[in-house]
Amino acid sequence: MNKLTEIITKVLSLKDKNINISGVKMDSRKIEKGDVFFALNNGKNYIADVLEKGASLVVCDDKKWENNEKVAVVEDTLSAMQKIANEYRKSLSVKIIGIVGSNGKTTTKDIVYSILSSKYKCRKTEGNYNNHIGVPYTILQLKEDDEFSVVEMGMSSRGEIKALCDIALPDYGVITNIGDSHLEFLLNRENVFIEKSEIKNYVSSENLILFGDDYYLKNLEGIKTGFGDSNEYIIKDYEEKENGVNFKIDGEEYFFGMNGKHNCINAAMGVTVGKRIGLSAEEIRKGLKDCSVTPMRFQKIEKNGIKYINDSYNASPISMKYSLETLNNAYRGISKIAVLADMGELGKDELKYHEEVLKYALSLDIEKIIILGEIMKEAAKSLENKEKLIIAETKEEIKNIIRKDFADRVILLKGSNFNHLWEIME
Repeated sequence: MNKLTEIITKVLSLKDKNINISGVKMDSRKIEKGDVFFALNNGKNYIADVLEKGASLVVCDDKKWENNEKVAVVEDTLSAMQKIANEYRKSLSVKIIGIVGSNGKTTTKDIVYSILSSKYKCRKTEGNYNNHIGVPYTILQLKEDDEFSVVEMGMSSRGEIKALCDIALPDYGVITNIGDSHLEFLLNRENVFIEKSEIKNYVSSENLILFGDDYYLKNLEGIKTGFGDSNEYIIKDYEEKENGVNFKIDGEEYFFGMNGKHNCINAAMGVTVGKRIGLSAEEIRKGLKDCSVTPMRFQKIEKNGIKYINDSYNASPISMKYSLETLNNAYRGISKIAVLADMGELGKDELKYHEEVLKYALSLDIEKIIILGEIMKEAAKSLENKEKLIIAETKEEIKNIIRKDFADRVILLKGSNFNHLWEIME
């Protein structure tokens, strides 16, 4: 009996059932023979289907299935899944690296995973599975011989990082920065810092990697990386290249294939993790070279002859400014357009944050700023210099504007996920 089957049998008290589980699924369409299916949300509508496909076990909270020998009926499916994930994690020798922060979590996760994979058997959070459902699901994908797992931990309200750490029990922690995300629920950056820094209570200070130039993180005990001289790992000789950034740490030169100072910082955090774990500079360089970043993070795409930079997975005031700065610096002497859409979860000062982003965009060498969304439109009213501004009502209108007037420009797409700005390329 493998450990996964052993833990599930123990937690759900299934000693009378002869089961052998090979994998864990939440999507009924992806069920394979031998899987356990957690019927979360509307998953209970597909129980018969997954049993027909050969699932070894279904875990659900629908009592009408309690007489089926292949169904374990529990009080709450998610709570059962979280408990199983925690017990499974404790049974493994894998080292878990938790990634938290307001911006750059996913890219940093991808970088750390790629660097560690140059030497170790490693897994990572796939896609955006970084919440109270995604983290336990990520843990349950681990195999007994995995050596490292890089787990992204997101949050939107109080107590979430602690809850995720309680499940994953990280051995290492990375805090990328403290920004203005989730202010709708957390009100101010101080509260964001308090919540994000919960991870420090689970790892030793020598295993906590911090962006040391951050106002809130610079005084937290841990291993700091940044441009400032007070950091343990100092980023030097940062230079933008055509398809990425060059930089040095500890006299060793590294290259990461994404533009922008923020991506240099993300890469430097990855280098620091690699060095703390004992990888050589050559192994780290190989990991950076082989890194495949999750889509929609400053992703360069050419469609129908138009050059897009798709950075539309999500947005906050900090990430908006990072993207605009990178567009401005990486494409000097080239005509460029920025399409900016509303940012979400910014609370009562959302209008101020949108105004600041627009003012910053207008100060750069960007030919036109096309804006979409009610908050962006409202923010534009306060601006004095509006010559470079184009207000659009729909994505279809933006498509037409680009095709008609700007098809030979570089087009940045940046906004919160709910805007679906990537549809402009379709």
